[in-house]
This record gives sequence, structure tokens and C-alpha cells, in this order.
Amino acid sequence: MHFLVHKRRSSPAVIIVALIDVLIVLVIFLLVTTTFKQQAALKIALPESSEAKKTGATDNPPLVVTIDDKGGLRVGQNNDAVTLEQLKSRMRDELENNPKLAVAVNADKSAPWGEIVKVMDAAKFANIKTVSAYTKETGKP
Repeated sequence: MHFLVHKRRSSPAVIIVALIDVLIVLVIFLLVTTTFKQQAALKIALPESSEAKKTGATDNPPLVVTIDDKGGLRVGQNNDAVTLEQLKSRMRDELENNPKLAVAVNADKSAPWGEIVKVMDAAKFANIKTVSAYTKETGKP
């Protein structure tokens, strides 16, 4: 009687293609979930919103108007302090250079509501079609 059958065993192999697929999915996941934050030179406490949309890098960056908690207006990347009249003229000048100009209002949550409305009115006065507001995302439904 012959009970022992010697079969040749193949050595275990690592399937590289499956590992590469998993790594590519991980890299894509990390790229999609990574956010790039802009460091503001002015400390403001943004109001929270659960429906806020993330703003990404675009070909047409908006003109950022910052309103601090005391109602002071600052505009642009350098946070230049301006009055409402200076803001209106700057918006008109920027609109002449860029007809697709958008304005983003970055207001402190304790900023006077009247100043926010004045900035929005100044944008309408300059015939700027897109006005948006920056908020801090909470992630709460």
C-alpha cells in the first residue's frame, strides 16, 4: 500500500498588482481628504456653518474683504485698512482689470451686521455679480 503521495508545493507568492492597487487607492484618499489652509494675518473668529462649501484654488481668486470685530475693513492679501469709499473705488478698479471678479467677505462672528451689509452693497454698486462669505465648517448636520 502506498499512502504517501509527495506533491510538489509551490512557494507562496506575493501578488504585487493587488498591493499597488491598494496603495494607489490610499494615495487618492489622502489627496482628496487633504485640505490646504490659507494663513490669515488677521485673527478673526469666523461664524460656524454646517452647510459651508470648501473653497479651493481657482483660476479667478476672489477679492477678500475682511471685517474685524470692531467693524474695521481690510481688503486684499495684504489686509490693507480701507474706508468704505476706498473699498468701493478699489472694487471698481479691480472689476475693470478682471470682469469675472468675485468678492469674498471674511467677517468676524461678532462684527457689526451693518458693516457686512455695507460691503455687500458696495459690491452690488460696483456691479460685482458673485459675493460669498467665508465661514468655519463644523461638520455637524
